[in-house]
Amino acid sequence: MSLKCGIVGLPNVGKSTLFNCLSNAKAQSANFPFCTIEPNVGVISVPDDRLTKLVEMCSPKSVVPATVEIVDIAGLVKGASRGEGLGNKFLANIRETDAILHVLRCFDDDNITHVDTTIDPVRDMEVINYELQIKDLETVESRMAKTEKAAKAGADKTAKMQLGVLAAYKEALEQGRPARSVQIEGKEEQKFARDLFLLTNKPVMYVCNVDDESAVEGNAYVDAVREAISGEGAQMLIVAAKTESEIAELDTWEERKEFLEALGLEESGVSRLIRAAYALLDLQTYFTAGPDEVRAWTFLRGTKAPQAAGIIHTDFEKGFIRAEVIKYDDYVTLGSESAVRDAGKLGVEGKEYVVQDGDIMHFRFNV
Repeated sequence: MSLKCGIVGLPNVGKSTLFNCLSNAKAQSANFPFCTIEPNVGVISVPDDRLTKLVEMCSPKSVVPATVEIVDIAGLVKGASRGEGLGNKFLANIRETDAILHVLRCFDDDNITHVDTTIDPVRDMEVINYELQIKDLETVESRMAKTEKAAKAGADKTAKMQLGVLAAYKEALEQGRPARSVQIEGKEEQKFARDLFLLTNKPVMYVCNVDDESAVEGNAYVDAVREAISGEGAQMLIVAAKTESEIAELDTWEERKEFLEALGLEESGVSRLIRAAYALLDLQTYFTAGPDEVRAWTFLRGTKAPQAAGIIHTDFEKGFIRAEVIKYDDYVTLGSESAVRDAGKLGVEGKEYVVQDGDIMHFRFNV
């Protein structure tokens, strides 16, 4: 799937360092603003213990993990909505993403400059959120002006519906709240809202970039961020980007495990962040498993069986007959597909079946 997360933040908060940890692509990382001008893109494998277990059981010839696309977008600055610091280009890059990973600097280091000289992640967060909100307000007001003309021209129910949605967004944005804080009811209203592509309507995760000592429990900066976003409906994750870059340089899994244990961590922040980004995009995974290939297939939560089959090949969806479904836990417990069949645990599902995360699927079709 082509859904992707964009990494945003002020200059020098650790965006590119974090991206380098996430991806094999090496973004330039330097101690000055606008080091990243063109967005760097990385397609990153999603860590999944279920895939590892299926590989152990099937010993396949090939393995294909689920992936998520991460885009490293250049640092925004105050005035970006007016074009400051190449702001228009950066905001356009954000608009093309489906979710936002907002990196905040939550560490002290005199050797790394800050555009506002002092460390205050809540202020930094508000700077970027303000720029995104201003841009969204421009979009809403421009659309309202056009829609009002259509509404006045006649009894246009669609225009009146759109005006209601736009008015709700305008009120929220003028109050300094993101568009995602507005609850939109009705399918037509929700579709119209999505088609506006508002920047602050995208799901967001705040990534608190901390020092080594704060990697487990955070610090006062993290506490301030947690309090500031409590009513926003956003998520938060703590990552020590510098530490993660050191982990990434280690050659073996054993060395990485020892490093993490020394810090009191069970797994790397990068693994947690990748899975969080995957979930932020509302993505889930089903599997196909056999001696030739074990593969993780990515689908949007709520996808029905024919559409899930179409992810493999369009012919699977067109000629869909049924889906044979094995629950992951049943497969692992019983040890094989034949054992699952013998135990009567294999489900036969039709077109209305909503695929669940972790399902092991086999599709029957006829074209």
